[in-house]
Amino acid sequence: MRGSARRNQPKKQKQMMRRIISSIAACAIVTLLTAFNAVAAEPPALAELLKGLNLSGYPSLMHPPDFGGFTADGQKVSLAGLSGRVVLLNFWASWCLECRPEMPMLERLHREFSAQGLAVVGINAREGTSTIRDYAKELGLTFPFIPDPKGRINAVYGVIGLPTTFIIGRDGRSVALAIGPREWNGKPARALIQALLAEPAAAKGTP
Repeated sequence: MRGSARRNQPKKQKQMMRRIISSIAACAIVTLLTAFNAVAAEPPALAELLKGLNLSGYPSLMHPPDFGGFTADGQKVSLAGLSGRVVLLNFWASWCLECRPEMPMLERLHREFSAQGLAVVGINAREGTSTIRDYAKELGLTFPFIPDPKGRINAVYGVIGLPTTFIIGRDGRSVALAIGPREWNGKPARALIQALLAEPAAAKGTP
Protein backbone atom coordinates (compact mmCIF):
# COMPACT_ATOMS: atom_id res chain seq x y z
CA MET A 1 0.00 0.00 0.00
CA ARG A 2 2.83 2.37 0.85
CA GLY A 3 4.50 1.71 -2.53
CA SER A 4 1.21 2.31 -4.31
CA ALA A 5 0.75 5.58 -2.44
CA ARG A 6 4.24 6.71 -3.46
CA ARG A 7 3.51 5.88 -7.12
CA ASN A 8 0.24 7.83 -7.01
CA GLN A 9 1.82 10.88 -5.38
CA PRO A 10 3.46 12.31 -8.55
CA LYS A 11 0.16 11.77 -10.40
CA LYS A 12 -1.75 13.72 -7.74
CA GLN A 13 0.82 16.49 -7.83
CA LYS A 14 0.44 16.77 -11.62
CA GLN A 15 -3.35 16.93 -11.30
CA MET A 16 -3.05 19.64 -8.66
CA MET A 17 -0.70 21.65 -10.88
CA ARG A 18 -3.11 21.37 -13.79
CA ARG A 19 -5.92 22.71 -11.59
CA ILE A 20 -3.76 25.63 -10.44
CA ILE A 21 -2.73 26.46 -14.02
CA SER A 22 -6.36 26.23 -15.17
CA SER A 23 -7.45 28.58 -12.36
CA ILE A 24 -4.74 31.08 -13.26
CA ALA A 25 -5.71 30.92 -16.93
CA ALA A 26 -9.39 31.42 -16.07
CA CYS A 27 -8.54 34.45 -13.91
CA ALA A 28 -6.44 35.88 -16.73
CA ILE A 29 -9.29 35.47 -19.22
CA VAL A 30 -11.77 37.16 -16.85
CA THR A 31 -9.31 40.01 -16.32
CA LEU A 32 -8.84 40.48 -20.07
CA LEU A 33 -12.59 40.42 -20.72
CA THR A 34 -13.18 42.93 -17.93
CA ALA A 35 -10.50 45.22 -19.37
CA PHE A 36 -11.98 44.85 -22.86
CA ASN A 37 -15.45 45.75 -21.62
CA ALA A 38 -14.09 48.74 -19.73
CA VAL A 39 -12.42 50.06 -22.89
CA ALA A 40 -15.21 49.18 -25.30
CA ALA A 41 -18.24 49.95 -23.13
CA GLU A 42 -20.91 52.37 -24.30
CA PRO A 43 -20.52 56.09 -23.47
CA PRO A 44 -21.80 57.09 -20.00
CA ALA A 45 -24.89 58.91 -21.34
CA LEU A 46 -26.01 55.87 -23.35
CA ALA A 47 -25.21 53.54 -20.46
CA GLU A 48 -27.59 55.56 -18.27
CA LEU A 49 -30.34 55.24 -20.89
CA LEU A 50 -29.86 51.46 -20.95
CA LYS A 51 -30.02 51.40 -17.17
CA GLY A 52 -33.33 53.29 -17.24
CA LEU A 53 -34.90 50.38 -19.17
CA ASN A 54 -32.99 47.67 -17.29
CA LEU A 55 -31.29 46.57 -20.51
CA SER A 56 -28.11 44.51 -20.74
CA GLY A 57 -25.48 46.37 -22.76
CA TYR A 58 -22.81 44.97 -25.06
CA PRO A 59 -19.18 45.98 -25.66
CA SER A 60 -19.27 48.58 -28.43
CA LEU A 61 -17.14 46.46 -30.79
CA MET A 62 -19.57 43.53 -30.80
CA HIS A 63 -21.77 42.97 -33.87
CA PRO A 64 -24.89 40.78 -34.08
CA PRO A 65 -25.17 37.82 -36.46
CA ASP A 66 -26.75 38.51 -39.83
CA PHE A 67 -30.10 36.97 -40.68
CA GLY A 68 -32.47 37.00 -43.61
CA GLY A 69 -35.97 35.82 -44.38
CA PHE A 70 -39.29 36.59 -45.98
CA THR A 71 -42.04 38.33 -44.06
CA ALA A 72 -45.53 36.89 -43.72
CA ASP A 73 -46.41 39.09 -46.72
CA GLY A 74 -43.52 37.78 -48.84
CA GLN A 75 -41.11 40.71 -48.53
CA LYS A 76 -37.39 39.99 -48.20
CA VAL A 77 -35.83 41.37 -45.00
CA SER A 78 -32.26 40.97 -43.78
CA LEU A 79 -30.08 42.62 -41.18
CA ALA A 80 -27.58 43.58 -43.90
CA GLY A 81 -30.41 45.25 -45.80
CA LEU A 82 -31.20 47.38 -42.73
CA SER A 83 -27.67 48.78 -42.58
CA GLY A 84 -27.63 52.41 -41.45
CA ARG A 85 -30.84 52.07 -39.45
CA VAL A 86 -31.47 51.53 -35.76
CA VAL A 87 -32.96 48.05 -35.53
CA LEU A 88 -35.28 46.86 -32.78
CA LEU A 89 -35.44 43.08 -33.22
CA ASN A 90 -38.25 41.50 -31.21
CA PHE A 91 -38.60 37.72 -30.79
CA TRP A 92 -42.18 36.69 -30.01
CA ALA A 93 -45.00 34.15 -30.48
CA SER A 94 -48.78 34.43 -30.50
CA TRP A 95 -49.05 32.13 -27.46
CA CYS A 96 -46.66 34.33 -25.42
CA LEU A 97 -48.85 36.25 -22.97
CA GLU A 98 -46.12 38.76 -22.09
CA CYS A 99 -45.46 39.48 -25.77
CA ARG A 100 -48.94 40.78 -26.47
CA PRO A 101 -48.85 44.05 -24.43
CA GLU A 102 -45.53 44.98 -26.09
CA MET A 103 -46.88 44.85 -29.64
CA PRO A 104 -48.92 48.09 -29.64
CA MET A 105 -45.94 49.90 -28.09
CA LEU A 106 -43.61 48.61 -30.78
CA GLU A 107 -46.15 49.64 -33.42
CA ARG A 108 -46.19 53.21 -32.04
CA LEU A 109 -42.39 53.36 -32.22
CA HIS A 110 -42.52 52.01 -35.77
CA ARG A 111 -45.06 54.62 -36.90
CA GLU A 112 -43.35 57.53 -35.19
CA PHE A 113 -39.69 56.82 -35.88
CA SER A 114 -39.48 54.67 -39.03
CA ALA A 115 -39.13 57.77 -41.22
CA GLN A 116 -36.19 58.86 -39.05
CA GLY A 117 -34.36 55.54 -39.43
CA LEU A 118 -35.88 53.07 -36.95
CA ALA A 119 -36.65 49.54 -38.18
CA VAL A 120 -38.87 47.43 -35.90
CA VAL A 121 -38.78 43.76 -36.95
CA GLY A 122 -40.61 40.87 -35.33
CA ILE A 123 -39.14 37.36 -35.46
CA ASN A 124 -41.87 34.81 -34.84
CA ALA A 125 -40.99 31.56 -33.09
CA ARG A 126 -42.12 28.43 -34.96
CA GLU A 127 -45.58 29.51 -36.13
CA GLY A 128 -47.18 29.66 -39.56
CA THR A 129 -47.78 32.73 -41.72
CA SER A 130 -51.58 32.53 -41.30
CA THR A 131 -51.21 32.73 -37.51
CA ILE A 132 -48.87 35.70 -37.86
CA ARG A 133 -51.20 37.53 -40.26
CA ASP A 134 -54.23 37.00 -38.03
CA TYR A 135 -52.30 38.21 -34.99
CA ALA A 136 -51.05 41.34 -36.78
CA LYS A 137 -54.53 42.11 -38.13
CA GLU A 138 -56.13 41.71 -34.72
CA LEU A 139 -53.70 44.14 -33.09
CA GLY A 140 -53.34 46.53 -36.05
CA LEU A 141 -49.62 45.86 -36.50
CA THR A 142 -47.86 47.06 -39.64
CA PHE A 143 -44.16 46.50 -38.95
CA PRO A 144 -42.63 43.42 -40.65
CA PHE A 145 -42.82 39.94 -39.14
CA ILE A 146 -40.46 37.17 -40.24
CA PRO A 147 -41.58 33.58 -39.61
CA ASP A 148 -38.87 31.39 -38.11
CA PRO A 149 -40.55 27.98 -38.43
CA LYS A 150 -37.43 25.95 -37.61
CA GLY A 151 -36.12 28.34 -34.98
CA ARG A 152 -32.88 29.04 -36.83
CA ILE A 153 -32.84 32.80 -36.24
CA ASN A 154 -33.87 32.26 -32.62
CA ALA A 155 -31.00 29.80 -32.22
CA VAL A 156 -28.30 31.99 -33.79
CA TYR A 157 -29.33 34.83 -31.45
CA GLY A 158 -29.39 32.51 -28.44
CA VAL A 159 -33.03 33.21 -27.60
CA ILE A 160 -34.20 31.02 -24.72
CA GLY A 161 -37.35 32.89 -23.64
CA LEU A 162 -39.99 35.20 -25.06
CA PRO A 163 -40.22 38.07 -25.49
CA THR A 164 -36.58 38.85 -26.17
CA THR A 165 -35.53 42.08 -27.85
CA PHE A 166 -32.19 43.10 -29.36
CA ILE A 167 -31.30 46.71 -30.19
CA ILE A 168 -28.78 47.37 -32.95
CA GLY A 169 -27.21 50.75 -33.67
CA ARG A 170 -26.95 52.63 -36.98
CA ASP A 171 -23.33 51.51 -37.26
CA GLY A 172 -24.35 47.84 -37.00
CA ARG A 173 -23.12 47.25 -33.44
CA SER A 174 -25.01 45.36 -30.76
CA VAL A 175 -26.35 47.93 -28.31
CA ALA A 176 -28.59 46.14 -25.82
CA LEU A 177 -30.62 43.07 -24.95
CA ALA A 178 -33.96 42.82 -23.13
CA ILE A 179 -35.16 39.46 -21.85
CA GLY A 180 -38.81 39.85 -20.93
CA PRO A 181 -41.23 42.70 -21.66
CA ARG A 182 -40.38 46.39 -21.44
CA GLU A 183 -42.35 49.65 -21.62
CA TRP A 184 -41.22 50.44 -25.17
CA ASN A 185 -43.46 53.49 -25.43
CA GLY A 186 -42.32 55.04 -22.16
CA LYS A 187 -39.95 57.99 -21.77
CA PRO A 188 -36.78 55.91 -21.15
CA ALA A 189 -37.35 53.83 -24.30
CA ARG A 190 -38.14 56.85 -26.45
CA ALA A 191 -35.07 58.69 -25.12
CA LEU A 192 -32.90 55.69 -25.99
CA ILE A 193 -34.31 55.39 -29.52
CA GLN A 194 -33.85 59.11 -30.14
CA ALA A 195 -30.26 58.99 -28.87
CA LEU A 196 -29.45 56.08 -31.18
CA LEU A 197 -31.14 57.75 -34.14
CA ALA A 198 -28.95 60.80 -33.56
CA GLU A 199 -25.79 58.69 -34.02
CA PRO A 200 -24.06 58.51 -37.40
CA ALA A 201 -24.19 55.37 -39.54
CA ALA A 202 -21.00 53.39 -40.10
CA ALA A 203 -18.68 54.71 -42.78
CA LYS A 204 -18.61 52.71 -46.03
CA GLY A 205 -16.20 49.81 -45.86
CA THR A 206 -16.45 49.59 -42.05
CA PRO A 207 -17.37 46.04 -40.90
